[in-house]
Amino acid sequence: MGIMSEFRWHNSDMIPRKPLENTKEIRRGFKRESLPSRGENLLSPMLFHKPRTVGGIKQPCRSHGGDGQGTSRPSFTFIDLFAGIGGFRMGLEAAGGKCVFSSERNQAAADTYRRNFGESPHGDITQEAVKACIPLQFDLLSAGFPCQPFSISGKMRGFEDTRGTLIYEVFKIMERHKPPVVLLENVKHLRYHDKGRTLRVILSTLKALGYTASWAVLNARSFGVPQNRERVIIVAAKKWFDFLPLLGDAEKLKLRDFLDAEGEFDYLEESYTLLDTITAQPSGLQFAGYRNKNIRKVGIRAETLHLSRVHKQPNRIYSSEGVHPALPSQETSGRFWILHEGRVRKLTLPECYRIMGFPEGFLRHPSQSEQYRQIGNSVCVPMVTRIAEEIVKQGLLDASSSSCEPRGTTYRKSSKGECVHST
Repeated sequence: MGIMSEFRWHNSDMIPRKPLENTKEIRRGFKRESLPSRGENLLSPMLFHKPRTVGGIKQPCRSHGGDGQGTSRPSFTFIDLFAGIGGFRMGLEAAGGKCVFSSERNQAAADTYRRNFGESPHGDITQEAVKACIPLQFDLLSAGFPCQPFSISGKMRGFEDTRGTLIYEVFKIMERHKPPVVLLENVKHLRYHDKGRTLRVILSTLKALGYTASWAVLNARSFGVPQNRERVIIVAAKKWFDFLPLLGDAEKLKLRDFLDAEGEFDYLEESYTLLDTITAQPSGLQFAGYRNKNIRKVGIRAETLHLSRVHKQPNRIYSSEGVHPALPSQETSGRFWILHEGRVRKLTLPECYRIMGFPEGFLRHPSQSEQYRQIGNSVCVPMVTRIAEEIVKQGLLDASSSSCEPRGTTYRKSSKGECVHST
């Protein structure tokens, strides 16, 4: 059976569906007056729950700081490749992990990482000198490898783009260190890129390295944040990973509950149009209107101005009664327009970070454009935490785990994602 058509699900009578842990608690706030010292991670421990409504110098090989639970005995150790500003690290530490190596070659992102974790990540992972700093043994490899080569927001050149080949650096590290678990993340369009061949190459390579790979499309809105952000998640281990506990009906969140109650808001003063009727889409989005700018020209029929796809993303206006579309890294001026309490305004930067699950005390980059770029390139933190918790629960980090096959062949779709397995 072809990998792209292999939709395997457990029968509901075999394993009862367990709902996700609803995130009802209020996230703690953090206040800091100075940068943490090296190795001191003041973002841990932290709660990645639904928040309250609120009004670089490269170093030689070095050890990393404490685990996410503030204890001397973490549940597992991990390395953080393509670390960005630390979204994976925060998510994994919240699940009990300890970071023992990180790598990020973008200096602006590395600066933000250092400001929050007290240590600078190593540089370009393609360099052998950087790979040589990776500890011989660790439990989990995490990598949100560059998505631009596969994203519909980019040119979709895939492996023709040098950034697309960086996944092979991950394969080299896997072959050398043989970590028990590998956690990979990329854009939803990875599954369609080059008619599915790109994903098949990745999965077949993981199999050749001795791993059983499972993958699913997960949505950030299913993990306590009001953002329709779909991502391909791949878990490779010595046995099959069951995504079923992470799937199901998404919690009905509203963007309005995550917005600042007061502040300096950037209201839309130019001409725009609001729809007479706002309809909630299955994704949770509520398209409310548009800026009166040039619309898309190709394939547009008459009487379709009420459709969001007719308008370019920076011109769309979404209601705060629904969720927000995925924050892109290409939008560095923050043209994320929302209709809230009868007026149209931009999302504030704190709101952008909040709907990605970042804590209130996260130290952002001084440059506003970098802040938008960095959060658009990041990952939904509470989603990473839930995946890691499930990895631990299913025993994938247990060295004695033996390979097993998924049970059942019931085909089902869910509002949280589509589960596709490959062995």
